[in-house]
Amino acid sequence: MSAPPRLEELLPAALAARADLLSRLAAEDTDCVRLFHGAVEGLPGVTLDRYGPNALLQVWRPDALGGVDAHEVAAVLQAELGLSLPVRLHLRGRAAEGVGPASAPAPAEGREGGLRYDVTPPLPGRDPLLFLDLRAGRRAVRAAAEGRDVLNLFAYTCGVGVAAAAGGGRSVNVDFSASALTVGESNAGRNGLAPSFSTLKEDVLPVVRQFSGLGVKGRAARRRRFRRLEPRTFDLVVLDPPRWAKSPFGAVDLVRDYPSLFKPALLCAHEGGELLVTNHVPRVHLDDWLDVLRRCATKAGRPIRELEVVPPDEDFPSPDGRHPLKMAWIRL
Repeated sequence: MSAPPRLEELLPAALAARADLLSRLAAEDTDCVRLFHGAVEGLPGVTLDRYGPNALLQVWRPDALGGVDAHEVAAVLQAELGLSLPVRLHLRGRAAEGVGPASAPAPAEGREGGLRYDVTPPLPGRDPLLFLDLRAGRRAVRAAAEGRDVLNLFAYTCGVGVAAAAGGGRSVNVDFSASALTVGESNAGRNGLAPSFSTLKEDVLPVVRQFSGLGVKGRAARRRRFRRLEPRTFDLVVLDPPRWAKSPFGAVDLVRDYPSLFKPALLCAHEGGELLVTNHVPRVHLDDWLDVLRRCATKAGRPIRELEVVPPDEDFPSPDGRHPLKMAWIRL
């Protein structure tokens, strides 16, 4: 069996393909970017991201480890970009199995559009604190947020909510993870945006159903504690759910049942409002998903007036134009 190609051999071509993008990102004061996307650029299971003062070399597959050398990668970044970045190896998925706890990494701060974010490298198996493929979505929300109330569902570390507040909006960020929301609150504070930013630590399902006026359903509505909320509408709703999750209040399933999430999110946007919605599942084709959105909206009595696809930036290339992350901007 032949050895996998080595990242330091493939990286110069990937950096050259990003030259224009890197220039544009630098001009907008962004230093968080994917530098190598292995699934498309020759080394599946490997990615290389710049997060401010660090480079994060992520490896999902044990058989890809032979194709990476952090010291050699650092040398290429110095030679090609003039960047002296420590390269941190970050194991994910099967590559992280059996790996013991690592020492806590030093705190780090990165920038996106001039906003400062906590980009401290994660521990083995954990997600980075800022998802780079959603950058184009955060940019769109920031541009549309002025004077508007924004609901950010499945907020994680609230990157979208921070961008909304920076754009002059008021964001409510909902997630069940206290630790993720704490990072979001810190990001809002470090950018001076705390007055326009709030968090709600709750399961998204009872929150979005109460805001939409649909009510919480199932046995969990009687047996589980949850925060009681009055119906409320927003100018802009962001729905960025995980691929699959199960909670006492129902399941999140982006392949088989996107409407169960989309309908209440849709009803949380007032007439004339807007939504940014996403689907990360590679096997869900864009056209099929958009058809689901349109049919669901019509059935809910809130037909879509305009729909615009928001593609990821060029640091997430796709060989056939079918990006795993699909983003749709909807006007009602």
